[in-house]
Amino acid sequence: MASALSHIRVLDLSRILAGPWCSQMLADLGADVIKVERPGTGDDTRGWGPPWLKDEHGADTDVAAYYLCANRNKRSVAIDITRAEGQALVRRLAAQSDVVLENFKVGGLAQYGLDYASLKAVNPRLVYCSVTGFGQEGPYASRAGYDFLVQGLGGLMSVTGRPDGEEGGGPMKAGVALTDILTGLYASNAILAALAWREHSGEGQYIDLALLDVQVACLANQAANYLATGRSPGRLGNAHPNIVPYQDFPTADGYMILAIGNDGQFARFCAEAGRPALADDPRFATNAERVRHRATLIPQLKQLTVLRSTADWIAALESLAVPCGPINTLADVFADPQVQARGLKVTMPHPVAGTVPLVANPMKLSATPPDYRLPPPALGEHTDEILGGTLGLTDAEIGRLRAAGVL
Repeated sequence: MASALSHIRVLDLSRILAGPWCSQMLADLGADVIKVERPGTGDDTRGWGPPWLKDEHGADTDVAAYYLCANRNKRSVAIDITRAEGQALVRRLAAQSDVVLENFKVGGLAQYGLDYASLKAVNPRLVYCSVTGFGQEGPYASRAGYDFLVQGLGGLMSVTGRPDGEEGGGPMKAGVALTDILTGLYASNAILAALAWREHSGEGQYIDLALLDVQVACLANQAANYLATGRSPGRLGNAHPNIVPYQDFPTADGYMILAIGNDGQFARFCAEAGRPALADDPRFATNAERVRHRATLIPQLKQLTVLRSTADWIAALESLAVPCGPINTLADVFADPQVQARGLKVTMPHPVAGTVPLVANPMKLSATPPDYRLPPPALGEHTDEILGGTLGLTDAEIGRLRAAGVL
């Protein structure tokens, strides 16, 4: 099938997660992504194990599972950018690229002549995206930014976790590096917007993306609640600040989620639970009143939900169009018939492991869907292919650079 971005080349100087997540998104849509890595060590996440990818005999390989999540459909070239000859190679690749993506500290690439101003001089149509912790200006600009730190600094942890005074109370980070992931998604959107603008103007541009900016933007309704009232929202565990009941509830054999979004759903739940009068109580009849009387209502509901198993509740409530569901482990997730029907697990050939299981790209495009061409590459796997095929270096020139430690 056709690929939406098969005409685009991305020179990816990023590592860890936010940048690679962005470039994998572009690669899934067909872009030729050249991943530039340090000789010998490569992307830091290559060593972020265990767990490790298993080979065909069930033994650990040296490929960290973490690295696999964000690096498919890319070609890896190992170049030492601290060396003048390595810098020259990257500039030549940038001259033949549409996008450069990097996540070095502010100003970190200028010393190598690989900053936007330097590369724009050799390719005025270049879209250059810098991903940093705190952006290109401001008092924190020189700081290194990490997802965990930004989840705290950017307010997410202040609204995540159980309230103080409850068992297990205290601030909590998200279970995945959510700020990195969201920054990668914003970066891919910004790059696509810049490429669309270039189609009209013929001009490239610079993109400045910061983890902190993204984290604050993604506070969404919680930020709006604060800006509307001047009051900082607190932690509610799994509860919702604006909707009740909308949280986890204990059952006879575990937990379930109730996500009741309107008064009719609440009335149907109460009838099924054998307490229809709750829906007629003025304290609980509307969502606004249920939010005000949350502390009174929720304990009563928990006394009801604990009387049946999770499966029994879900079967009964789904038949009444009351939103509910289980709290699945990842084993449950990938065994779920809906997840399987949507094809959210893909398996690709892998030169070391035989095959590698990966999570599919969730975008469903009718004409230009994501495709799965290349497994996450070995370090420098495509160095000779890229330097020879793209830049036209001879085998002898590549051999000399390798012997000199540039590759």
